[in-house]
Parts: sequence; C-alpha cells; structure tokens
Amino acid sequence: MKKKLDCILLVDDNSDDNFFHQIIINKMDIVNRIEVVLNGLEALAYLKRENQSPPELIFLDINMPKMNGWEFLEQYKHLDVKQRARVVIMILTTSANPDDIKKAKEIEEVTGFETKPLSKNMMEEILNQYFPDYL
Repeated sequence: MKKKLDCILLVDDNSDDNFFHQIIINKMDIVNRIEVVLNGLEALAYLKRENQSPPELIFLDINMPKMNGWEFLEQYKHLDVKQRARVVIMILTTSANPDDIKKAKEIEEVTGFETKPLSKNMMEEILNQYFPDYL
C-alpha cells in the first residue's frame, strides 16, 4: 500500500478551481485530507491553529482578495518553524506573466510555479520530485 500525504492545502478564491482540483487530487488517492481556504489571511489562520500540523503541500494562487499570494508568502516567512515544516509551496495560478514567474523563483519558500488547472500529470511530477516515497 502506498503512503499518503496527510494534507494538501488549496489557497484560492475561485470555488470552481478548488472543486476541480479536489476532484483531480481525490481521484489519485494520494492524500488523507484536502483543506480549502479562500485567501492568504485564511491560509495564515489555518497554519497558526493550535495543535495543527502543517500540510505537506500548498497550492497557492496569486490573485486573491484580502491577502494575495505574494502578501501571504511575505507573512509565511515569519511563521514559527513548526508551522512551516516540510511544506512544499507550489504557486498555481492563471498568470503566465514572466514577471510573476521571475518573482516566484526569487522567493526561497516557493518550490515551483504552475499554470492552472492542476492536472494528473502535473500532480504526478510534483510527487515524483518532492514526495517520491508516496508513489
């Protein structure tokens, strides 16, 4: 039996995207639970919860109300080490703007940059690269 990730966190204000991404992830049977938050503020609140173990993987949109992906990443750097442990952050956005891609590469906490929608192949590549024990 393959090992599953405990949690994947989707940070995106688009409910259709979240719904679709949950279907892809659930069909692959790779995670115990998927948590969904609608912006960076909610993501920070989720990560700061008492007795909350961090998700192994965060899919982060850039353009969101209240706190966008860039603002979230700036605050994420200041979280306690336990709240950031083992987290792979993949930016998953509709933006193909070269400036966004360049900016993402300059942020240490960002593992990768992908364009929506999430696909099975994209998810397999992420697992192969960052979670080989989970295949």
